[in-house]
Amino acid sequence: MDKRLLEILVCPLCKSPLHLQAEQRELICKADRLAYPIRDDVPVMLVDEARSLSADEILS
Repeated sequence: MDKRLLEILVCPLCKSPLHLQAEQRELICKADRLAYPIRDDVPVMLVDEARSLSADEILS
C-alpha cells in the first residue's frame, strides 16, 4: 500500500490514524477496535465492512 495514502487515511468513525497490518491485509483503528479490509489493494473504509478486534489483537 502506498505510504502517502496510508498517511492521510483515518478511521471513518472516529478520525483516528490507522495502522497497516500487511500480513492480514487490514487497516487497524485501535481507538474503535476495528479492522478495515484491503481488497485488491483498495482499502474498504466502510464501518459495516470492518470487523471487530479482540483485546488480544489490539495489544499485538
